[in-house]
Amino acid sequence: MASEGKDNSTEVVISCKTYFSCVLLRIFPYLVCVVIICGNLLIIISVIYFRQLHTPTNYLILSLAVSDLLVGVLIIPLSREFTFHYCLIHGGLSCTVRKCIDVTLATASILNLMCISIDRYHAVCKPLTYKTTITVHVAVVMILLSWGFSLLLSIGFVVAELNYAKCGEKCFRDVFIVNVCGPIFTFYLPAIVMLCIYGRIFLVAQKQARSIQNTTYRSRTPGATISKMERKATKTLAIVMSTFLICCSPFFIFLMIFFINKVSVSFAVMDVLSWMGMSNSMLNPFIYAFFYSWYRSAFKILTSGKIFQGYFSNTRLS
Repeated sequence: MASEGKDNSTEVVISCKTYFSCVLLRIFPYLVCVVIICGNLLIIISVIYFRQLHTPTNYLILSLAVSDLLVGVLIIPLSREFTFHYCLIHGGLSCTVRKCIDVTLATASILNLMCISIDRYHAVCKPLTYKTTITVHVAVVMILLSWGFSLLLSIGFVVAELNYAKCGEKCFRDVFIVNVCGPIFTFYLPAIVMLCIYGRIFLVAQKQARSIQNTTYRSRTPGATISKMERKATKTLAIVMSTFLICCSPFFIFLMIFFINKVSVSFAVMDVLSWMGMSNSMLNPFIYAFFYSWYRSAFKILTSGKIFQGYFSNTRLS
């Protein structure tokens, strides 16, 4: 009898743990969605509302926040129903739509990051011509090109995949475009360009730092102060880029291994890596709030409700 009671209690504990895990798995994606939406909305509203943030760099950050916001609004809810495993086995129109949106937003995110790296390159490596080279107009053009190219690329991949579904293994070109060229153009190539740009920026920043140390009066001039601020901004945005690569590169690496070498990879692992990539959209607002004092000030004004009590558009953000 005692043993039976012990077994029953064990079953209850196991069932409770299972129930708790199921509830956690159901709630967690929605919590991630809420954090992504709220965090990126703060960035978007801050850049639009506060005039101090009306700069080319912040407009590029705004575009990145929009792509992250859409991940929380569209991709994560769709991923709840149409996982990587489900779409690989069943396919269908819903999976095609999800893949089109996924490719568009992933490509737009990394192209926005590449545009930000170009902006930082001119700010640090060519400070004398930065304001005349990277203007608001140029930033808007870069944003439009990033989103336009992302949309066209995703449509091209979807068309190639649909053709492959009709003719099967005979369409080697379509298979090659979808499974090989897709990750190369949407991730690997922009990532390599960004790494090269930030490597160049790092070398120039190191050279500037040594020059400032060797010239004692230089640190008190406005030019040195601006250079220091630009380097700090570049460091922060390099962290944003590194976070993106850390979150997204495992999924693309496993995807290439899976399709090229036909290595057996657990679908659960692929789904986890996919969620890992999507979680990057949640981290950027925290990085901006931690490293940028003006974003912290803007977030405080917005979250405290002061924005409804007066006109703070011209407020000097510390």
